[in-house]
Amino acid sequence: MQYKKDNKLAIKNFNWRQNIVYIAFVIVFLFFSITLFDAGFLSKVNILNIFRQTAIIAVMGVGMTFVISTGEIDLSVGSITALSSLTTALSLEAGYGIILSSIIGLGTGLLIGLANGFLTSSVGIPSFIVTLGMMEAVRGAAMWITNTAPVPIMNERYNFWFGSGNILSIPVLLFWMLLIAIAGDLVYRKTVFGRYTLATGGNEEAARYTGINTNRIKLLTFVLSGTLAGLAGMLYAGRMQSGRFSFGDGDELNVIAAVILGGTSLFGGKGTIVGTIFGALIMGVINNGLILAGLEVSQQMMVSGFIIILAVAFGSKKEKE
Repeated sequence: MQYKKDNKLAIKNFNWRQNIVYIAFVIVFLFFSITLFDAGFLSKVNILNIFRQTAIIAVMGVGMTFVISTGEIDLSVGSITALSSLTTALSLEAGYGIILSSIIGLGTGLLIGLANGFLTSSVGIPSFIVTLGMMEAVRGAAMWITNTAPVPIMNERYNFWFGSGNILSIPVLLFWMLLIAIAGDLVYRKTVFGRYTLATGGNEEAARYTGINTNRIKLLTFVLSGTLAGLAGMLYAGRMQSGRFSFGDGDELNVIAAVILGGTSLFGGKGTIVGTIFGALIMGVINNGLILAGLEVSQQMMVSGFIIILAVAFGSKKEKE
């Protein structure tokens, strides 16, 4: 009898809203597993493809979680991936080697993130405006530096370790996703920086009164987001074996949707890295399922748009409650 009472109490105390991303993932995965079984949805090749498609969004999502947790937003991450892929590819083409080229690729994202953070936290321009303008400016720069031409990457070691390789039949991209997710989760939950990030988003004025330099925290979150977007650009380059100005086009919306679906408050003060990863997986499963179902690109875009609206609406509803 006591066992049954404990079970009923556990079910009663289970917070469905806090765990909705995991429930949604299971439901979406089961739906496509059943409806697209004959199309090979559950095949090993397709499951690995889902991870490949998800990994880069998840990497950017980790950085975006920190930014949104402070109550800000970063719309420039997709464009940063394009420019970072090109600076990395051009550096490799110039013979700088993998290490220096990687530093240049990451540095590209870091500097753009630094500019976003400075203009937002020190100058006081709303992050939506700053990163919207930066999104256009950086994409334009990516188009300009190579006159829209792709830059091939002939370095096989780079391509292997940054996107196209497999270790024990597992995509290297999956290892990158897990590495960034674990590191990001530890920083988010276990460090002073993580606590200050949540405090800044929860109540910036109160956080400032307690001695937290909220401007500095915001600056650092933008730097982190830009750097991880730079890494995402390097992963795009390794996977596609080239740098291209078109990489990451529209990814900022998928990244934001993944973060909000994962349980991070659009208004700041609450979030979870693990939830973001599952949010990215939901987006990846849905996109993959729509492709296997034979939907056209325009129809896929329509569905993705509705998902983004629902994610933001659900996040707003949770805050009001």
